[in-house]
Amino acid sequence: MTDTTSTELAPVDIDPDLDLVLERRVDVPPSAVWAAWTRPEHLVKWFTPKPWETVDCEIDLRPGGVFRTTMRSPEGEDMDGGAGCYLEVVENERLVWTTALTPGYRPGPTGDDMPFTAVVEMTPDGDGTLYRAVARHRDPDGCTRHAEMGFAEGWGAAFDQLVELARTF
Repeated sequence: MTDTTSTELAPVDIDPDLDLVLERRVDVPPSAVWAAWTRPEHLVKWFTPKPWETVDCEIDLRPGGVFRTTMRSPEGEDMDGGAGCYLEVVENERLVWTTALTPGYRPGPTGDDMPFTAVVEMTPDGDGTLYRAVARHRDPDGCTRHAEMGFAEGWGAAFDQLVELARTF
């Protein structure tokens, strides 16, 4: 992993027409949230809201590295989440990855009609964490469709599963 530790990260400005945001304060430290996000053996346990499950995950935790998941529906159908690309990796503070690029910063498939960039931030707050996940879209249509697909419910349920798992670390 490339160490890009920073004492002050550039703020992520939110555009309400293009960005969806999940913010929570949780009672687990940033290091536990980080471990859940960056270790495949942990991520497969929480990443997909139940009754779906994540059955495979590949993480090359460095800028330009791969972030890929495979999810399984309750009916047993597998869905490849595609290979995204990490853009920023700041241990215990921020992960940024995108579906618009593949590993090595290669442009993604042109058939992806709803690419987005995820910014996941973990800020220490006493013995817990202020957590913020932002899904940034290229156009209002993609943002609206992601919201209508259940962004708030899905990412919220998955994060609740992350916290439950992180409490066991």
